[in-house]
Amino acid sequence: MEKTNRRLINFLGLTGIIQFLSYTAAVIFAPLAFPGYDWLSQAVSDLSAETAPSRLLWDQISALYSACCVVCPTCVCIFISERKISSKLFRTGVYLFTIMNWISRVGYQMFPLSDSGKDIAAFQEIMHIVVTIAVVLLSIASLIILIVAGCRDKQVKKVGFLRPLPLR
Repeated sequence: MEKTNRRLINFLGLTGIIQFLSYTAAVIFAPLAFPGYDWLSQAVSDLSAETAPSRLLWDQISALYSACCVVCPTCVCIFISERKISSKLFRTGVYLFTIMNWISRVGYQMFPLSDSGKDIAAFQEIMHIVVTIAVVLLSIASLIILIVAGCRDKQVKKVGFLRPLPLR
């Protein structure tokens, strides 16, 4: 990989920090524009539903998340693929995580909840749930694969070490 391209990939990889901060801010501040929102009983998706009172604020605060959520993992995929970092198992975990981010970004953009807190009955809401199921399953699968790969491979041992600690 050329030095210039590597610098660009490394620089764009930093969009992950921007993504994390933007999403976190949206989750913290959007409920302020949603009277009666209860984070214990309502999904985060309710904050960005088409009719949610917090929709405008959510869109503004999460704009950087929206722009960065596929850039960072895609750059990580390119980086680890070109450098053949770690094992195939580790790269598979990263690829699954990247696919999850793409499904999340495109799926939730195509199928936002039309109304927060209402019953799931229409095609759009059903597809929103299908996207959510895919995102959750891919998240869990990629996490498990990355933990196993991190425990097996010394090159990425920190990934395995940072896994959730077992309960005793």
